[in-house]
Amino acid sequence: MKQEPSTKSGAVKSVVSNQDGIYKDLAEIVQKYASTKYRRPIADHTREAFAQAEKFVDAFYSANSQQAMASPFIAGTLNSAGPVNIAGPRAVILDSGCGTGESTLHLAKKFPDIPVIGIDKSAARLTRGENGGRDELARNFATAERNCPRNAFWIRAELLDFWRLALEKVQAGEWAIPYHALYYPNPWPKQSEATRRFHLHPIFPTLMALGETLELRTNWEIYAQEFKKAAEILATFCPTGTSPAAHLVVKLSSFTPDTPCTAFERKYSAAGQTLWRVICTK
Repeated sequence: MKQEPSTKSGAVKSVVSNQDGIYKDLAEIVQKYASTKYRRPIADHTREAFAQAEKFVDAFYSANSQQAMASPFIAGTLNSAGPVNIAGPRAVILDSGCGTGESTLHLAKKFPDIPVIGIDKSAARLTRGENGGRDELARNFATAERNCPRNAFWIRAELLDFWRLALEKVQAGEWAIPYHALYYPNPWPKQSEATRRFHLHPIFPTLMALGETLELRTNWEIYAQEFKKAAEILATFCPTGTSPAAHLVVKLSSFTPDTPCTAFERKYSAAGQTLWRVICTK
């Protein structure tokens, strides 16, 4: 569900919607899904992709004979103590809807001691950015296969299915996800498409239960406002006495990236659009 920038005569257009505020039924929908479980059958190709991701994580830690502590994500960076020998879950960073994988490279370089898994459902997008060595990525990073970050890994998978499989690993105490990137997802801007947005979908409790810190980035302010409100509702609405997103701190702000980490971010910034991010931290 990666967003595609609209262009006209070379210009990047802002999101156009017939919705002028937060979706009217947002609270009702989030509360409904807070007490239900998404049960759609998981696609076989995603199970296979997830198995590959598991092998990559196992191989990464075996090669380093260490495990990275799943520390809280504070002030834009993980705690700086570095990897330590611990008995516990293995830290894994997720880059969901990674497109060509440029953002995965950024995250892999930022956190070299933690495996970073870039996930996208489009084989075409991943092929364009495969190993960071082609097309736009080659121009921006001058990165070839031989020097691709050892902790970066890309797979083609359905996000909703991958998240459910990842949550099973988290709940089993095998994985911990200190940071989850959700950069520029498809906003589905028409009101009639609103329930396709992640925060208005049955998958939302799973998404919010996955990691310690989730960062959403978007160029549509309404999407950011909705996501923030949905996260806060999920954290406080506990019909069964528990919440997958309890004890959550949610912050919404505009921002200017020092170094754009996706093609969308670069184009939107160059066009002078305001960028928004929602950071949810447990």
